[in-house]
Amino acid sequence: MIKKPISRIIVLCILTLSILSSNNMLSQDFSAYKKDVYTSKKGTLPYRVLLPRNYNQNIKYPLILFLHGSGERGSDNNLQLTHGAELFLKESVRRDYPAVVVFPQCAAEDSWSNYQYSRTDGKVDIIYSETVDKIKHQELLRGLVKKLKDNFNLDNNRLYIGGLSMGGMGTFDMIKQNPKMFAAAFAICGGANPKIAKRISKPSWWIFHGDADGVVPVKYSQQIYDALKAIDADVQLTIYEGVNHDSWTNAFAEPELLKWLFSKSL
Repeated sequence: MIKKPISRIIVLCILTLSILSSNNMLSQDFSAYKKDVYTSKKGTLPYRVLLPRNYNQNIKYPLILFLHGSGERGSDNNLQLTHGAELFLKESVRRDYPAVVVFPQCAAEDSWSNYQYSRTDGKVDIIYSETVDKIKHQELLRGLVKKLKDNFNLDNNRLYIGGLSMGGMGTFDMIKQNPKMFAAAFAICGGANPKIAKRISKPSWWIFHGDADGVVPVKYSQQIYDALKAIDADVQLTIYEGVNHDSWTNAFAEPELLKWLFSKSL
C-alpha cells in the first residue's frame, strides 16, 4: 500500500482557489441539498443529497456521486458544495436530468485515494497506486452507495461518478475498487496509474484538464487517457488551452456534459 502524505503545497494551492470562490459560494442557496451522515465501523462520512423535484419512490432515478478536491475537506458538511453543486441546482438541469445528486465530504488530512505527491524546484511528481488497496474513504463511499440504494429508488444501471483534483483521482480509484458499479465517470484535473486501465475500462469516461495546470500536470490525465484508448475503452479527453488547475470551471460549462453522462447505461 502506498502511504500518501498530504503535500502542504498542493493543499495551499487548492485552498487558495477555494478562498477565491468563497464569495460565490456564500451567494448561493444550497439548502435544497439536505444534510446527512453515513456511519459505519470505518468512520463517518458527511454528505449532502439533492433529490429530483417531486421525487417519486416509484420511479427509478440515476445517481450522481461527486467527489470534491482537497481544499474542500473537513466535517462541516458544507464546503464540499463549493464547486459543482450550483450546476445541478439549475432549473433546466433539474427539469431535463432528474437524478439523486450526492456530494460526500472527505475528512481533513485524509483522501479519496492513495498517491504520493512531491514538488521540487517547481516540478511536480505524482505516483499513483497500481494495486487495489484498502482505503478508508473508499470503503465509506461504497457503504454510502449501499445506503443510498436502500433509501432511494436508484437505477442500478445508471450510477455515475465524477470528481475534481483529489476527487478526480478518487474517481479513478473508486472505479478501480468497484469496476462494475458505474456506467460512466468524469474526472477533472486528476490522474491515475496507466497500468490500471484494463480494470477501469468498463464505464464510459470523459477526462478534463487544463494544459497550464501547475498543481496536477496535464500529463497525468493524458497518460491514463492514452492507456484507456489503447484498449478501445469508451473514453474522451478534453484539454483546455491556457487553463490552470481550475479546469472544473470549463468542464461544468460543457454543454454536452450532462447529455453525455445521462446517455450512458450498463
